[in-house]
Amino acid sequence: MKKHFALAVTALALISESAHAAGCLKGAAVGAVAGHVAGHHAVVGAVGGCVVGHHLAKQKAKQEKEAEQAKKTQQQQQPQSAPAK
Repeated sequence: MKKHFALAVTALALISESAHAAGCLKGAAVGAVAGHVAGHHAVVGAVGGCVVGHHLAKQKAKQEKEAEQAKKTQQQQQPQSAPAK
């Protein structure tokens, strides 16, 4: 059990370091609760939750960046109208 715990903590530390904790902490918390309820596997759930949470955070950031870029492109394409007199 101690060996599994040590491996899980090491994996979580490596993932969270490279992930800059974007989504990892929230995912780990949810995963730990789900793992505990599913059979006392909170550590495994936390690691899995961290991975999934980080993945979802990256997707959300990518979508937000694309939406911002599309908005900028749309604003540049609209002709600038002269001020009304």
